[in-house]
Amino acid sequence: MTMITAQKYTYEDLSDCTVADLVVQAQTGDRNAQEQLYCRFQQHVLSIAYKRLGNWDEAQELSQDVFIQAFRRLDQLQVPEAFGGWLRQIVHRMAINRVTRRPTPMSVDHEILEATVTCHSDPLDAVLSGEQKMQVHRGLDRLGDLDRKTLVAFYLDGQSLNQMSDSFEAPIGTIKRRLHVARKRLAKECEMLQAV
Repeated sequence: MTMITAQKYTYEDLSDCTVADLVVQAQTGDRNAQEQLYCRFQQHVLSIAYKRLGNWDEAQELSQDVFIQAFRRLDQLQVPEAFGGWLRQIVHRMAINRVTRRPTPMSVDHEILEATVTCHSDPLDAVLSGEQKMQVHRGLDRLGDLDRKTLVAFYLDGQSLNQMSDSFEAPIGTIKRRLHVARKRLAKECEMLQAV
């Protein structure tokens, strides 16, 4: 390793070090080793983030967040040689979290919207629609408390998965599973009500 002096700062040239050596040094708080790891893996992290997100600005922001997260948790990495795979897992996980938390952009061409809007309503449609609503509400009343609260929060109150995660104090994955299960139970209750 060569010692390099730049202005009044002295640091080691770590460009010849292996990734494992850099990880070990970075785990001790060596900023130069962290910088080398960043330089070596930044493009790879950025490309994965872009593939996942499809947006260049978001991918750049995510890649910065990934390195911050990785360097904060670097002491948890027990096998320094596994740094590349460990970093990829962080990118994938954080990209998935970002995608599930961002609102889905909606754009509709005005002409298409006008062409699809129809105002054909007859009295029978109104009666059937009213009966379906009553049946759904009866089915909701027959569900367990958690299933009912989950469905009401999402469909009637219009809460996002993030908001539900906060209000139910549960991870987003758990909220998604609860919604899936509650919808199936509601469908079953509605089928039972129709059979009666």
